[in-house]
Amino acid sequence: MSGTAQWYVYILICKDSSFYCGIAKDVHKRFAQHQTGKGARYTRGRGPLILVWQLNDAVSHSEALRLERLIKSLSRAEKALLIQDNIV
Repeated sequence: MSGTAQWYVYILICKDSSFYCGIAKDVHKRFAQHQTGKGARYTRGRGPLILVWQLNDAVSHSEALRLERLIKSLSRAEKALLIQDNIV
């Protein structure tokens, strides 16, 4: 994928047991932002957060957005199965 920005899709589990799905070029840096309250509005006040899943292969920005949208459309049970099959 030379010349193309590499993006990753990830899922966090919040203190209230809800899931948050996002995309980032650097998942661990983005996770740190979530932990300090500088990430998405949804995760603020829902910590501690746990990184439970991430796509291991880098994809383009548009593909990452497509996958994020697909994951967000899954039911809670389907997200749990996805996480179970590919635990970080």
